[in-house]
Amino acid sequence: MSESGRTGPERAGSGGSGGEGVGPGARADAGSRAGAEDRTGTAGARAATGTGPGRLLVAVYAIFALAAGARAGVQIGTKFSDAPVAYTLSAVAALVYVLATVALARSGRTSFRVAVAACTVELAGVLVVGTLSLVDSAAFPDETVWSGYGRGYGFVPLVLPVVGLLWLRRTARTSGGTRTGGGRPVGGG
Repeated sequence: MSESGRTGPERAGSGGSGGEGVGPGARADAGSRAGAEDRTGTAGARAATGTGPGRLLVAVYAIFALAAGARAGVQIGTKFSDAPVAYTLSAVAALVYVLATVALARSGRTSFRVAVAACTVELAGVLVVGTLSLVDSAAFPDETVWSGYGRGYGFVPLVLPVVGLLWLRRTARTSGGTRTGGGRPVGGG
């Protein structure tokens, strides 16, 4: 058992009523688990995406992954020759949403980095495709998920990556693991 499992501010309230977690063995075991999570840098990240706003964000990304994937599948399967660029971009958007969903739902350093990359690519895609679809509408004879900055989806595709990046920034700062500059966890993950 680690020394951090026996002492620390989190031990002050661990002798509570109800009989659970009482005794030196229970406290040391819980402390060892907490210490192990802190060394890997995943303690805060797992709690952050598994509850509250993190859970809602993952759900919204999953819904958009399904919506964009279904739209792209129908467009590519039925009328790909009408607007191949637009339909391919819808498929790319769907893949980015799937990647973001999975990365946001998981914990660890690699998932954190993938989530940041997916949200960044999504934001860039919305801005670039949104601008091009307004400037050169002839290049986009049919809408993509990101056309008009996500106009067809209530501009959620424009807001979602910003919220995702802000959430990732927040979880990087509040995570229980050791962090280096730039908000990246140190250790396994």
